[in-house]
Amino acid sequence: MVRLWGGEYGRRELLRRVGRLEQVAGVRLVTLGDGAGRGVRALEFRTGSGLSFDVLVDRAFDIGRCEFGGRSLCWLSGVGTSGPWFYEPEGLGFFRTFGGGMLTTCGLDHTLFMAEDTAEQYHYPPKRTERYGLHGRVSNLPARLVGYGERWEGEGCVLWAEGEVLQAAVFGERLLLRRRVEARVGESRITVRDEVENAGFDPTPHMYLYHVNVGFPVVDEGAELLAPAVSVTPRGDYPAEGYGRFHAPEEGYVERVFEHELAAEEGGTVPVAVVNRRLGLGVYQLYDRNQFPHHFVWRMLGEGTYVVGIEPSTNRTAGRLDARRRGELIRLRAGERRAYGMELGVLEGESEIERFARRVASSKARRARREGEAR
Repeated sequence: MVRLWGGEYGRRELLRRVGRLEQVAGVRLVTLGDGAGRGVRALEFRTGSGLSFDVLVDRAFDIGRCEFGGRSLCWLSGVGTSGPWFYEPEGLGFFRTFGGGMLTTCGLDHTLFMAEDTAEQYHYPPKRTERYGLHGRVSNLPARLVGYGERWEGEGCVLWAEGEVLQAAVFGERLLLRRRVEARVGESRITVRDEVENAGFDPTPHMYLYHVNVGFPVVDEGAELLAPAVSVTPRGDYPAEGYGRFHAPEEGYVERVFEHELAAEEGGTVPVAVVNRRLGLGVYQLYDRNQFPHHFVWRMLGEGTYVVGIEPSTNRTAGRLDARRRGELIRLRAGERRAYGMELGVLEGESEIERFARRVASSKARRARREGEAR
């Protein structure tokens, strides 16, 4: 059944009341027509619950604008949406086209800060090493749009889109990202399912990170992080205490990044959320700890750049070379595939926020019980 505006409707009963499904929900392909975003294709999703969001086809099928009931859930940077053709791959050039949005994908062969690493796996003598810019290339690559639309499954309806993003070079990597985004009519959650394949013939390094950017009005003075943290490690010279409470924008603020070990539920799911109890509004994230063994919080509470990032990652904040030294740098064999996924959703009202807070606390308590039994 589809739940809309206090009522429940089966397929026939809903379609009797509308000329087209898009009267209440749907997916629409549009092309941006001005500024740096001119020519970028986007898929506009509306679920009918008040949730609407854009899948940016020409930016790795990432999620840009995301709103619930007219209120933004994400942070949009001062850069705005720009075409991938403006990408500057060297050093910190990533920031020139980092538009924010609900989801920015980082990878496919590199994430985190810059590094220079061996390229011997590609057997090309003039290319002994490879230089990697911040967070890799994938978010600045256009997708091939495989398909999109609405599909009825019994009495429920799924909005969906699929795309493929190829990151490739002659004498270099050939990695293929297949992404499917789904949302159900009448619901306030988004499902992202990814598969990364080494479509080449050389063993290829692989790193992957979901940069989820929560913004105002969810992020505001008094907002908080809900996460089943069993330990917290700052990435710089600042305290870990209070890392999960947020304040108003601060002049001259310098970003703070925290890596925390999070307890998982039975089956490996990890629940994380940023909530604003005053507004009765939050954004939650569910991911698989088996796919993403690490998780970061990016606190950037400055003026204009006012955002909290909740970021599942295949690797630690120390980055590529540290991962290589630890033996943790993934190398995909020719033809090897890895699956990833995440659910993003809305917490509306005090009861939903409290229910999720109990879920987080239960995950942490479960971890404590297991450690106690192990002793």
